[in-house]
Amino acid sequence: MVKKVVTDLELNGKKVLVRADFNVPMKDGAITNDNRIQAALPTIQYIIEQGGKVILFSHLGKVKTEEDKEGKSLRPVAERLSELLEKDVIFIPETRGEKLETAIDSLNAGDVLVFENTRFEDIDGKKESKNDSELGKYWASLGDVFVNDAFGTAHRAHASNVGVASNLESAAGFLMDKEIKFIGGAVDEPKRPFVAILGGAKVSDKIGVIENLLSKADKVLIGGGMTYTFYAAKGIEIGKSLVEEDKIELARTLIEKGGDKLVLPIDSVTSPEFSNDTPTEVHDGAVPADQMGLDIGPKTIELFTKELQGAKTVVWNGPMGVFEMSNFAQGTVGVCEAIANLTDATTIIGGGDSAAAAMQLGFADQFTHISTGGGASLEYLEGKELPGVASISDK
Repeated sequence: MVKKVVTDLELNGKKVLVRADFNVPMKDGAITNDNRIQAALPTIQYIIEQGGKVILFSHLGKVKTEEDKEGKSLRPVAERLSELLEKDVIFIPETRGEKLETAIDSLNAGDVLVFENTRFEDIDGKKESKNDSELGKYWASLGDVFVNDAFGTAHRAHASNVGVASNLESAAGFLMDKEIKFIGGAVDEPKRPFVAILGGAKVSDKIGVIENLLSKADKVLIGGGMTYTFYAAKGIEIGKSLVEEDKIELARTLIEKGGDKLVLPIDSVTSPEFSNDTPTEVHDGAVPADQMGLDIGPKTIELFTKELQGAKTVVWNGPMGVFEMSNFAQGTVGVCEAIANLTDATTIIGGGDSAAAAMQLGFADQFTHISTGGGASLEYLEGKELPGVASISDK
């Protein structure tokens, strides 16, 4: 189904509820990275330009007890948003009630208001996280239309996305629309050849993604810690490397199903300890008994670079090694460079650690799209229906 976008809504003079993803990292009450606030700006600015009254809400962290509220207020977000928009942003430290309702009713066209962390509603019976119908209906009553721009929570049915959308005409914000088009489009209607690169520690985290992409991609390249569960399935010695014993049989099935499509590393950077301070070695295939594989090796970087040549669609999710340690970052750097150097290709990073790696390594601008949602991107790549997307009004 094609979903409505914010440009399909009549916004002039309307109270526009916007579910944003302001789940930003905080330290001692200060925001340490404002990427998610920046990502929401195009939608907010468009509503302001159209004469809408912007009412923003988001979760921030997990809140289960009164003590958890400490350091989880959206006030710093409202202050940062005010700086970025170069205009006053009203902050109401409530999630419901007369104070909030009066402030919303007093808004003029182009005004911006942020209300308190939606997860504060989880203290009394997880009303937000369990999509309490009364709460969803109440929040919907505060506005005339609803714009969902929080892809990061699209894989969850919460009162602040599905609950509100069930009671109000809704549309995707620009960020949500981009995610639907890029990730959904890449998986469902890719330009070919379509190459998927999957890394990370565990096969169990990526089973659904691997299975779905084996049926859709032309090649699926495997890296990261899960390499060694596949090695074990093939009877290759893995030394002290990470292995999921209970997933070896599944890995064997995926190898059989994938055939030539599934490409495994051919060498590893190893070390006797999970540490950046111990000596490293490079081994083809089998890992010695006293070593553990912590990154793909130079021959694998070369192989993966070759497999990527000519690709028209590339989706990458998960690092190739323990990229936080400099000795085991070269695989992730190599893959990042190989994708960044492709010409005439749609290149997508599916959130999480691979997105962090691309940003940290300075390659962010060289990708077509970097997803803002870790868990949501993974479930989208698995081909699952995301409740936060499904609940948006169809065109």
